[in-house]
Amino acid sequence: MNSAADIVINVRGLTAVYGEETVLENLSFSVRRGEVFVILGGSGCGKSTLLKHMIGLYKPAAGEILIDEENIVTAEGKSRLAILRKIGVMYQNGALFGSMTLMENLCLPLEEFTDLPPDARALIAAMNLSLVGLDKSGHLLPAEISGGMRKRAAIARAMVLGPEIIFLDEPSAGLDPITSAEMDELILRLAASLGVTFVIVSHELPSIHAIADRVIMLDRNVKGIVASGAPRELEQNGDPQVRQFFQRRAGAANSTVPNR
Repeated sequence: MNSAADIVINVRGLTAVYGEETVLENLSFSVRRGEVFVILGGSGCGKSTLLKHMIGLYKPAAGEILIDEENIVTAEGKSRLAILRKIGVMYQNGALFGSMTLMENLCLPLEEFTDLPPDARALIAAMNLSLVGLDKSGHLLPAEISGGMRKRAAIARAMVLGPEIIFLDEPSAGLDPITSAEMDELILRLAASLGVTFVIVSHELPSIHAIADRVIMLDRNVKGIVASGAPRELEQNGDPQVRQFFQRRAGAANSTVPNR
């Protein structure tokens, strides 16, 4: 049984609403320190909505989100900033500043949130680029590198302030199979070497099987979790809908609702 010290994120009774539509209702789960935790599900199930609530971009209609036992929903001022310093985020498209080199993109948060001198900022940025295999690319602009390299650079920027938790939004989306497998290897290597917790939104089954310690599967009809556990456990789940997803079978219930 897990002790409280094992839990780094605790979501309790989360309800997320867009306008008059409830996307997630009374959602509760926890993330263990140091694990690779994946949020998956079909289109429109609320994966991205959940991620944006967990990183503090959206405020829930009800419930709380505890990071190291501190509630990001109610925290304000310096307390909120202290919580946000514990997390790093890689958005699906990378969200790098196109007019800045990779090195400049990594130095920016260090300039904004630390008092480090320029040479120290440059050293930390270079170290993080090296961790993701981009040690010779710091002088390049985002437009001058491949999509996979942009995602690696975005992960490096997410790590540059030394967070305890790194959120990745669809890290394998749009990548070819080889580059996707290399991304999986990078995530596993960083998790093992740095000891950070990864929370990943994904629907890429090969990647989920390769990297996830534990998974929750969301459903837009249930407005919550329909299955949780290791990927292999979900693959053998008795729920037909869960099996259909993991076996990649088409069904009458296929949704065309866009991701939220």
